[in-house]
Amino acid sequence: MMKKTLILLPLLAIAACSTPREQCISNANGQLRTLDRLIDVASGNVQRGFALAEVQDVRVLRTTCQGTNEDGSTFRFPCEETETFTRREPVSINIVEERVKLAQLQDQRDSAARDVAARTQQCIAIHPE
Repeated sequence: MMKKTLILLPLLAIAACSTPREQCISNANGQLRTLDRLIDVASGNVQRGFALAEVQDVRVLRTTCQGTNEDGSTFRFPCEETETFTRREPVSINIVEERVKLAQLQDQRDSAARDVAARTQQCIAIHPE
């Protein structure tokens, strides 16, 4: 939880620096960015002929840890550390269905792009610089 907070702080600081107009335009483009990511995934799946699923693996590593005695001297002892990592694994898909999904996403993107253009113009009208 602490790492996520530390990562988000700089992002919040950057977001706080943007103007209301920039924030409005960024919000208007959110749906388009999501559709673009989904189109990239579906397109990659069609080109490869399979999807890539993220799988988390856990590994226990035996190592040597160090401790400190009350008198300040250090000592070593055997210990275990747990490491989690993510890998991508091929998953079979129905290519026909994936092509249909890709076409639908591209149609949605065309419609969303028109909506974003209109909302961007609203942002510019509401927040002139």
